[in-house]
Amino acid sequence: MSQVPLRHVIEGYIGGGWGKEAPDQVHTVPASVIRGTDLDAVQSGVTGGVPYRWHKASNARSRTLEVGDIVFEVSGGSKDQPVGRSLLLDDARLAKFQGSVIPASFCKRITPNQTSIHPRFLLAHLQLAWADRRIVQWQVQSTGISNFNFEAFLDDFVIELPPLPIQRRIAGILSAYDELIENSQRRIKILESMARALYREWFVHFRFPGHESVPRVPSPLGEIPQGWEVRRIGDAFQTVLGGTPSRTKPEFWEGGTIPWINSGKVNDLRITEASELITPVALEKSAAKLMPKGTTVLAITGATLGQVSYLEIETTANQSVVGIVDPSGLRSEWTYLTVRERIEGIIKHASGGAQQHINKEIVNDVQVSLPPDSLAKEFKRSVAPMFREMATLLFQIQNLRRTRDLLLPRLLSGQVELETN
Repeated sequence: MSQVPLRHVIEGYIGGGWGKEAPDQVHTVPASVIRGTDLDAVQSGVTGGVPYRWHKASNARSRTLEVGDIVFEVSGGSKDQPVGRSLLLDDARLAKFQGSVIPASFCKRITPNQTSIHPRFLLAHLQLAWADRRIVQWQVQSTGISNFNFEAFLDDFVIELPPLPIQRRIAGILSAYDELIENSQRRIKILESMARALYREWFVHFRFPGHESVPRVPSPLGEIPQGWEVRRIGDAFQTVLGGTPSRTKPEFWEGGTIPWINSGKVNDLRITEASELITPVALEKSAAKLMPKGTTVLAITGATLGQVSYLEIETTANQSVVGIVDPSGLRSEWTYLTVRERIEGIIKHASGGAQQHINKEIVNDVQVSLPPDSLAKEFKRSVAPMFREMATLLFQIQNLRRTRDLLLPRLLSGQVELETN
């Protein structure tokens, strides 16, 4: 097995672009632009949040991504997330976009030389270096943003390069895990859409079972079915503001057993694992508060402002997260779907400059129209199985990723013998 620097196994690379929001005489070519913040979503097959912009023809031509290209992040990151994440563009992912797609300015397009390296095999090396944090050695901190010494990385990042048949076998094994994960993600997306569609039918359009015989009456929210009640979220439910235990107190973190999430986790529609673990002492003596499974969590500040998620685990959270708890459990799914439906109206109350935010009181003051318990029970019977199936699939994905990530270094180091026949 030979060892070669990354530069020797790529055909070329080029920085991305950002273009313009609207066309003009120079920016005439439309293309979607994959940012570092889009990598995880596109990996999962979700492209709806990827911006669509206009570019100079020459820039679009040289940067348009093709099958086998890798998008590599060279600026961004954070204390807990090194810069250097990567994404492989295959047929399926490119087909998700309407038209051309390029990397954003803080990313690069890398084109592997497929006569010497399989793109999925190269991606595996890049992802392993990011996961085990070897990639941090090429990271340069500048004005609060982590940049990347890409030229040095091309020469110094060494790849164990087995023959192409072995690479293809490794790529096939890893792709099998990827496919299982993506199939589960597609099923989750369908179930989520079904639950939201049923919610809208019953609680937005008021076409719930038996609606024909229920008259509408005036309310602060407009006409609602008779027997429904308009209440503030803060009056109808418990709201909990998260808190971060002091980092200067080791007794709050060392040997932690209680899940704790940061607001970045609220990018996931459902939360199944912790960002970190805190100790029982932290729960007792700091601002951290436990939020039960079934809580709807809302990010209230920063880049994740307005993201809404549903807890599939009991956890604590940082101060950029508000939890909405239904102690009875009767309306836990309804609450999540209601907040998702109303979120644009909620974040219109955000204030601040570059760091927009809302607070717990704004969440408390949101008015909702509560259906009678009998209808809430019927809705729960309909959607709870969907939520349970989504949770099962998410935990399966978690296990698949864990197994794949444990196998990855063994495959790349040659510890696992592979047949290529």
